[in-house]
Amino acid sequence: MNAFILASVLGIYFLILFWVSLRTAKGTDNQGYFIGNKNSSWWLVAFGMIGTSLSGVTFVSVPGGVAKGGFTYMMVVLGFFLGYFAVAYILLPLYYRLNVTSIYHYLKERFGTLPYQTGATVFIISRTLGATARLYLVIAILQTFIFNDLGLHFAATSIIILLMILAYTFKGGVKTIVWTDTLQTTLMLLGLVACTFFVGGKLESTTSIWSQIKEVQLDFWINTDYHTPSFWLKHLLGGFFTTIAMTGLDQEMMQKNISVKTLKDSQKNMLVFASTLLFVNFLFVFLGAILTIYGSELGINASGDALFPTVALQHLPPILGLIFLVALVSALFPSADGAITALTASFCIDLLQFNHKNYTEEQKTKIRRWVHLGFTALFFVCLLIFYRIDNKTIIDLIIKIAGFTYGPLLGLFAFGIFTRRKLTPIFAPVMAILSPAICYFLSDILAKKLDLLGGYQFGYEILLINAAITFLGLWLGSKKSLAT
Repeated sequence: MNAFILASVLGIYFLILFWVSLRTAKGTDNQGYFIGNKNSSWWLVAFGMIGTSLSGVTFVSVPGGVAKGGFTYMMVVLGFFLGYFAVAYILLPLYYRLNVTSIYHYLKERFGTLPYQTGATVFIISRTLGATARLYLVIAILQTFIFNDLGLHFAATSIIILLMILAYTFKGGVKTIVWTDTLQTTLMLLGLVACTFFVGGKLESTTSIWSQIKEVQLDFWINTDYHTPSFWLKHLLGGFFTTIAMTGLDQEMMQKNISVKTLKDSQKNMLVFASTLLFVNFLFVFLGAILTIYGSELGINASGDALFPTVALQHLPPILGLIFLVALVSALFPSADGAITALTASFCIDLLQFNHKNYTEEQKTKIRRWVHLGFTALFFVCLLIFYRIDNKTIIDLIIKIAGFTYGPLLGLFAFGIFTRRKLTPIFAPVMAILSPAICYFLSDILAKKLDLLGGYQFGYEILLINAAITFLGLWLGSKKSLAT
């Protein structure tokens, strides 16, 4: 398909987002930027969060991974589903009771300033690395299929995409993102459904689609080999705790939930979102199965992350290719726009202490905009680093980043919620550094390089191990029980 046409579609799509931002950002103050003035509709937040949770990684990596993993990813998704109940009935009541703007304020209430800012710093590092890895995957696809033909370098493409995101998030923040995420989720799901129906209809067989999936032996759901990263219990527990860490303890995800006026509506949002996400993820895995079969019939050599883009942009009718492009970009923007906004909010509120220093509203706005620009520049630097690394398995990299960086956050919150012990503050930053280092030694040195664990390979469970080590270290660093 002509690269100029694809680029033009991308430009038109951005102009629509920019128009939405102009309509929604009017009169936005700092509270509107950070938490939407706590006036967001629960159903709007629930629907928009689908796009934020799925991202471009889900859009291309999950279908691309079915050729090797079959339907085993659904055990992770089931873990996600159960995790959302824990977020809805353990964490959301806590955040609403404290009436927080940043969820890490809980750590200040419980432990003091140093653990509080440690938690915020862990989030900033985690979300920066995770969001830029997701962003890199989609920009790399756009670079391959569009911008290389237009003679643009990856750095130029990255700048263009980041400037687009900056343009529609700079003023409105969460107040705008709630609406743009809804639009982008709608377009992404329409693309997913359209591609699934078309590819399913093109399979050359007299048998049912599910029979064909069975014939090529992609219908396995449970991996019983506990040595492998995709062992079913690792997937289930990993999905459960990943949801708690990457949704319930993530400012980006929670700032949208706490922008809803009441706890009841926020919980309703979370459960509707969880149920919808269960079905949508199944559709992605199902699409991956039929894409694998279709690609085999056409003799397509592309696999993994390249499978879906190659089929959509080179082997489907032009209108389907355009729909895929819009859906892919709709998966790209929510994973970056919300991240930059959340990082700006956390940096301003948690590290610069907006709510506790005598800044005027005008000063806050000026500082917040410079911070927003700063994180946009940092995203650009991270994208160039990923480009140099040229990692071929971005989804594995994102899982590793989450396990190493969100683990201390999960352990810190768990220690605060499930114990009444008083923490020596310095142990929070110490364990935030020490625990990931221990996990790296276990998973990458002992298990992989030295092969001293009998062939055992770590997967999603590294997050839980990381949190447990953090919890243990904090326990050892606690002094006495608090008065009840």
